[in-house]
Amino acid sequence: MSELCARDVTFAYAGHEVLHGVSLQVRSGERVALAGPNGSGKTTLIRILSGAAHPLRGTVALDGTALRTLRPRALARRIAVVTQQAESGISFTVRELVSMGRTPYVGLLSGQSDRDRAAVENALRDTDTRPLAGRRFNELSGGEQQRVMVAVGLAQETDFLLLDEPTVHLDLRHQHDLLQLLLRLNRERKIGLVSVLHDLNLAALYFERLAVLERGCLVAEGTPREVVTEDVLQPVFGAPLRIISHPVTGLPQVLLDPALPPRPEL
Repeated sequence: MSELCARDVTFAYAGHEVLHGVSLQVRSGERVALAGPNGSGKTTLIRILSGAAHPLRGTVALDGTALRTLRPRALARRIAVVTQQAESGISFTVRELVSMGRTPYVGLLSGQSDRDRAAVENALRDTDTRPLAGRRFNELSGGEQQRVMVAVGLAQETDFLLLDEPTVHLDLRHQHDLLQLLLRLNRERKIGLVSVLHDLNLAALYFERLAVLERGCLVAEGTPREVVTEDVLQPVFGAPLRIISHPVTGLPQVLLDPALPPRPEL
């Protein structure tokens, strides 16, 4: 079992600290959602966990090895990232784009091996994007594009998949389809998932752990029943919240209550 671990991570942009002593541990096969208000540091933490940025203080390690000591090719074989939204002007076909996920494995002067081609086919199959393989990416719907970007990450055959708001701009049907896909892949491939999600209800339904950030600090971490409570969330979001139980799963769900006064801005 692999482990991705951030310990006491502090990060700054142009001298301004945006993460303060954040620690988070994720094992392969786990699902962790990052939640919090806008500007709380969620996307920055994804960048830190992926090795795209290095902390000002603290460490990020993969199976005990600091990310900053790993070569980019080696890191890309262990961690894949799905960004919030791909460049809409990409004109590659779906198969060509998913094949790019094999870049960490293909030599500079060599073509794809049988294993590379099999990985691409498996990624297309597992994301139900094989029927789209010959179409150009910029001709697809938003939901189709998101599935293709997940396929690119799967083609890397990594231990961890990091996602930055994968459901943004998707309607309810496509949100459901994408999260069901991630849930299935997590169970079947034992991939560790870390995803930024603004929708607390989706986070509670599809992720086994939630980590809540506020102003760059990790203020709560635990199961949905431990974290999705009025005591935890109301001070963080400053919104009039009520927590109810989902009628089928029993998991906590968040409702806005206009009868309650919002928390004054600090």
